Amino acid sequence: MTPPHDAVMHDERDTGRDVALAVRMADWLDDRYIDPLVGLILPGAGDLLFAAVGMYPIFVALRRRMPAIVAARMIRNVAIDLLLGAIPVLGDLFDFVFKAHRRNANLLLERHVLGPSPLHDWAAVLGAVFVLVVALSVPIALVVLALGSIFARLQGHAP
Repeated sequence: MTPPHDAVMHDERDTGRDVALAVRMADWLDDRYIDPLVGLILPGAGDLLFAAVGMYPIFVALRRRMPAIVAARMIRNVAIDLLLGAIPVLGDLFDFVFKAHRRNANLLLERHVLGPSPLHDWAAVLGAVFVLVVALSVPIALVVLALGSIFARLQGHAP
């Protein structure tokens, strides 16, 4: 059973409104620098506030049943903004450049038109996993080398 035409039209207008609201939020928070300025005035608290506000576009993406990769990228953007933005002064300077809310609004706009995830989404995820593995392997390798050197010295064998 299909809904009446008026119900479908009303639903389409509502879903367009939620994307439009996310774009307007990005206009105010990032393009008019509300997010970094409030973060500068209220270190930590401002960042938490705008991370909470930044969950709205993620909610829209989930409600619209966009691919999980889109929501993951949006969550990553908010997390980066929150973690780095919470560093007093330097994080606020980062906020002026990174613009997580604008990035997420752009993802919503892009997916609103395109639909399913293109290959570059998956390439971004695989690239991030690769960078994470490399970043984790360096300290692990250094610890293994240090422990090997310590054990060699304890046993009387100089490396």
